Amino acid sequence: MSDQSDPIDHRRFAERVGSWLVPEGPDADVAISSRVRLARNLGQYPFVSKLEPEQAMEISIAMRPHLEDLDGDHDTLWIEMVDATPVLRLLLRERHLVSRDHAPSGAGRRGLPGRAVAFGRSETLSVMVNEEDHLRVQSMAPGLDLEQAWNSAQELDRELESRVEFAFSDEYGYLTGCPTNVGTGLRASVMLHLPALGLVRTEIEKVFAAAQRTGLAVRGMHGEGSRAAGDFYQISNQVTLGRTETQLIGELRNLVPAIVRFERTVRTQLLQEQRAALVDRVSRSHGMLQTSLSLPTEAALGHLSNLRLGYYLGLWSGLTIEDLNRLRVQIQRGHVQVLGHRPDDSRLLGPSERDKLRAAFLRDALA
Repeated sequence: MSDQSDPIDHRRFAERVGSWLVPEGPDADVAISSRVRLARNLGQYPFVSKLEPEQAMEISIAMRPHLEDLDGDHDTLWIEMVDATPVLRLLLRERHLVSRDHAPSGAGRRGLPGRAVAFGRSETLSVMVNEEDHLRVQSMAPGLDLEQAWNSAQELDRELESRVEFAFSDEYGYLTGCPTNVGTGLRASVMLHLPALGLVRTEIEKVFAAAQRTGLAVRGMHGEGSRAAGDFYQISNQVTLGRTETQLIGELRNLVPAIVRFERTVRTQLLQEQRAALVDRVSRSHGMLQTSLSLPTEAALGHLSNLRLGYYLGLWSGLTIEDLNRLRVQIQRGHVQVLGHRPDDSRLLGPSERDKLRAAFLRDALA
């Protein structure tokens, strides 16, 4: 069992991953997942940056029954950040259920009172309470399926708006804590795996340039402020004011399929022109994961990226894509600690100890 102060069992939580990581989504060879976030604030309260602790608690207490009552994702869990140990906060971040600001690292850094997250068992729908805004509604869908992510987020948003009054201006739209979210309050993104483009620097730079021209941002696996690791990139819109939800999602829908086709083209070219080098690259990564005694997160993600590329090019078949998607989550800091260490230990391990646990975990997975 997890620490008594934690609301969920660490190990059981870490052993499975959200259903949005299933490999049956559209264009799943390149597109890992699609996400839509909606920023909303309650009209009768100041923005989070101006909230008094008592007001933040009022919002949390008021929203909890509404969120637990919305059974759109089955067995809704409610976790308050003040009740979560550092390990659980890390697990939630690694599963994209909360942001770094919502669940700060380190013992004693519990953040603002009233911060919480609600999510269902499949983890396709979640709501952060009192992050940068009073509510952050999030919907995830497997593969390149922005429509499914948007429809689910919109349905939950409408249900919430029928119960509480959101801060809204006839002139500006939904009012948010950050000016870049004013209007629709919508942030849409797609997580892409671009190993072939990553091997050819001039080609991946074309993707960055195309996104910039379209007004989109290219970030790492965990969004704003994170670096790309394991050839995973997140493409998202930057500004919402003056545009409709349809226009914002349309911008991604126009660019992302072109990136998907570009990645596939380069994969085919590399297979034709550098097959032996690719076979060697995949084999080396397989060997490293089978034999290493210590592996940092970025190195492990890089090797798993090579295996994923090898799988889709028909060069390797040691695991399924579902296994590789799950391992990408489970080798991160919090997960590898829980799965390879005592799950009831709420303290965060040091990098050296985690790297050894990660290597052992991957050796077992590839045995």
